Amino acid sequence: MNNHDKPLAILRIVTTIAETSEPYNQYSLPLACKQDITLCSYFKATVPPPPATITFIEGDGTLPGFYRALKTAFNARQYDIIHIHMVIAGFLFLLANLAFGKPMRCTVFTVSNSYQSYKLRNKLMLLPVFAFFQRVVCNSHAVFDSFPGIYKWLGGKRLCTIQNGVDIDRVDGFLRDNRPAPRTDRFTVISVGRIIKIKNPLTVVNAYRKSAALGDRLIFVGEGDMRAPVLAKARELSLEHDVQLTGLVPRNRVYETLSEADVFISCSYGEGLPVAALEAMACRCPVILSDIQPHREIANGTDFIPLVPADDSDGFAREISRFRSLPAAERQAVGERCRAWAEKHFSLASMNRQYAELFERMRSGGGPSQKAAVDRLATSNRERV
Repeated sequence: MNNHDKPLAILRIVTTIAETSEPYNQYSLPLACKQDITLCSYFKATVPPPPATITFIEGDGTLPGFYRALKTAFNARQYDIIHIHMVIAGFLFLLANLAFGKPMRCTVFTVSNSYQSYKLRNKLMLLPVFAFFQRVVCNSHAVFDSFPGIYKWLGGKRLCTIQNGVDIDRVDGFLRDNRPAPRTDRFTVISVGRIIKIKNPLTVVNAYRKSAALGDRLIFVGEGDMRAPVLAKARELSLEHDVQLTGLVPRNRVYETLSEADVFISCSYGEGLPVAALEAMACRCPVILSDIQPHREIANGTDFIPLVPADDSDGFAREISRFRSLPAAERQAVGERCRAWAEKHFSLASMNRQYAELFERMRSGGGPSQKAAVDRLATSNRERV
């Protein structure tokens, strides 16, 4: 058996395995029987262990524990690809390479957020990541465009874009066996994602209040440090009986809730290429999105995805009211168009195919190395001195 006949051996380093973990849900689970995947995490998993086809080595939430897990993974075997998604994991991996004396061959880092969405600490840690990883992949054109020139200069030809994708097979597989009950007269607005400041949840509540009719409801699926302010705002606006916060729920339950909703809303200030919006579209739920570059990337070429300035609660309210006023059949038709758009342009199969092609080229030794970036970084440092 030659090298190309063997399944790719991939070490994927993650912070944790959780319901919302893209490296697990998008990049690993769908390929568990096609690739030889090892997952190494900083924190303990918060969901049941991966299937037996995935090797899982977990840390204990401490730096020494993570390095023990990483060393165990390094010593277990040779990998064709080392793939990392989270900034802190990428930075710690670089430090581990210095400590363990490992070469930076066949290393891939996926950038999953726009530059302005990162904290200063993470922006600084991304500089050596862009310089030393053999490939740096942005998960949307918006993410690529958001980074200042210094990062693109460091990444050089090793920097590319592979758009994020939605696991349509998983959505369909669940909904095929768990068809939701027909929608009732209760109009449902849904928001899915972390309930944090950058997601702008208070504007969601304000927009809902300005558009709500008797019997409507607003559902937040997710968790975050803005949970208490959202509940406080709901009480202030006398919406405590309308607003429901589910917390974190199993992924399949997210699909069920999306398929039962009438419209999905995101007022976010910043994203990468948001899986939540794509999953809503895959579940045939119409979407209303904030007018930011990642959402424009999703909506580009459509006339059925409204974009509203992130803080324009009146604009979001108008769109919610417009969708409510549509006959159910017309809303469903919009949902079908959303589904077709996601399937055509943002499928997980397309994303994973592009990654597989990239990994195979790297396994064959093709493409640029990180040497040019190292030379540029050294030159830049000398110029500063």
